Amino acid sequence: MQFGFVGLGQMGKPMALNLARQLDVIAFDARPVLMPEDAPKTLEVTGNLSELANCDCVFLSLPSAGVVKSVLLSKDGLAAHLKKGAIIVDTSTIEYNATLEISASLSEKGYRFVDAPVSGMQARAEDGTLTMMCGGSSDDIAPIEFALKTMASKVLSMGPVGSGQLTKLINQLLFDINMAALAEILPISAKLGLDSSKIAEIVNSGTGRSYASEFFIPNILKGNFSNGYPMQNAYKDLISGAELSARQLVPTPVLAAATATYQRALLEGHGDKDKGAMVLVFEELLKTRFRDQDGGVDV
Repeated sequence: MQFGFVGLGQMGKPMALNLARQLDVIAFDARPVLMPEDAPKTLEVTGNLSELANCDCVFLSLPSAGVVKSVLLSKDGLAAHLKKGAIIVDTSTIEYNATLEISASLSEKGYRFVDAPVSGMQARAEDGTLTMMCGGSSDDIAPIEFALKTMASKVLSMGPVGSGQLTKLINQLLFDINMAALAEILPISAKLGLDSSKIAEIVNSGTGRSYASEFFIPNILKGNFSNGYPMQNAYKDLISGAELSARQLVPTPVLAAATATYQRALLEGHGDKDKGAMVLVFEELLKTRFRDQDGGVDV
């Protein structure tokens, strides 16, 4: 099989590299992308989307539903070039309803579609240990499972198209809630005069730890808020969570509280920072800083 990959950003680039270490890959990005010197010779990078026309399977890693729709369905999009019967796998994190619309449009044009968002952030994308949540027919997933496993150590089939995005949403909402809780509580410890570095050690070795604490607290201590996905881009998950709550008549008071913290961080101009920057909201409120002894530099 010939594979294609569209989107060589923070997650897509290492995923495409891992795919190419096992298979032939033609990769596209609208911007020039610098590849490492040891990039596999089986990886060809192009700035022309039409060069993916002969691919049997194309992976996408893109920032939003609007970009996915444009890349696939615009006048000069992938669906205008790709051969019929090809499998398109969207590893992006986008809205559930948009995923269903994209799938329906591609099906009408003779293409097969799988939504397969990933969890694990850049470090796990680089070492090929992502978790991948797939939504789609088993007939579409089975022929490419070997390719999925070049990028993810855990590949789970969650149900029909859209199930991958719903699963990712559940995971992301828990992640957001965890970070909002850390943002609220950690500055209290600093306000009370407790040593921030020691509090960090206690939290991350005790029952208060989570993936959010393990990833964000070391960066917060240094005042570094540029190691994760920008909040302004990730806010779509909270919009989806609110829509899910409203449509399913499910009260989500903890999620609503976390969303309020997230929104305040955005309103205060922190949208270009990662989710750890939610701590800045409560640091400002309490006039304190949760930092290591060197003080850190807010970025």
